[in-house]
Parts: sequence; C-alpha cells; structure tokens
Amino acid sequence: MPRIQPLTPELAQGHAKDLLNDVKKKIGMVPNLMRTMAQSPAVLQAYLQFNDALASGELPRKHRELIAVSVGQSNECNYCVSAHSAIGKSIGLTAEELMDARLGHGFDRQSDALIRFARSVVENRGQATEEDFAEVRDAGFSDGEIAEIVAHVALNTFTNYFNLVAGTEIDFPLAPELEGKKRNAA
Repeated sequence: MPRIQPLTPELAQGHAKDLLNDVKKKIGMVPNLMRTMAQSPAVLQAYLQFNDALASGELPRKHRELIAVSVGQSNECNYCVSAHSAIGKSIGLTAEELMDARLGHGFDRQSDALIRFARSVVENRGQATEEDFAEVRDAGFSDGEIAEIVAHVALNTFTNYFNLVAGTEIDFPLAPELEGKKRNAA
C-alpha cells in the first residue's frame, strides 16, 4: 500500500500535470514511480533531468539497464528490479543476463566488471578500492564511463530509496524471485 499517493495525469495540476503529460508523450505511459514523484514537481523534474542527461552519455542502454537491475537488487527495491527487468528484456537482454546482474555478475568480462564495480560503489558507499578501479579499467571502461557508472548508481539509488519510502505499487511484470531472498513490498 502506498505511503505517498501517486497522482493521475488527469487530476494533476500545474507543473506536475505538464511533467506527467510530457512523460506520457515520451514513453506512452506514466509509471507509478513518476506519478508518485509528481507529488513534488521539483522531485519529478530533477529525476527526469538526471535521467535524460545520463541517457545521452557514453554507456550503452544495455549497460545502463544492467546497472539499474543490479543496484535495485542490492538495495532490495522490487519496483526497480521489476521495471528494469521489463525494460531490459524490451531492449534485448535475456532473462538469464538480467538474473546474473541481480546476482552481482555479468555474462561477459565487460558486463561482469561493470556490475561488480556498480555493486561495490553501492555496498561500500562510494569507497571504491584500487582493485575495483583496476578491474573496471582493464575491462575497457574510460574515466568518463566510470564517472557515468557512478552517476547511474546514484540515480538508481535515489529511485530505489524513493520507492521504498513511498511504498510505490509495482506496475510492471514482477521480476522472478531470487532463491532464498524475501521480497519487499516496494
């Protein structure tokens, strides 16, 4: 049950309504995450601008979705795991590749280094080790791409925490359960 109620685009007013209408035009729907963020148009606008800025970066879409599903799993945000699993499948990631990312590893050397670095940033609260850097650099990531990985971890951690606090109802197909893991409501 949501603790922060989502707004419907039809009932929203002012800047919130404009932002929700823009989302609907852009992606054809308005996910509960954004409807809930619209309670504060400043929060929704910040999220959309951060997301749009990173979408124009160097990291390919598949890498961005692997980071999102891995960070979501690390932060136990079932909303984001479900959303990014669905998005990942829609852009060509397999169910096995997505499950691997949730378990903290990739399907090849580069995706493995990407996911391991992102998870290290989350789990060590930004205290990346020299070994973390060596592994991600050896896998071919530039300093700019490493900066983007950190930014994607921050963006996804924000949405994870927001959903957990708000109790956002999942409006995507539920991601499969991990063996031995309990699911949170959000």
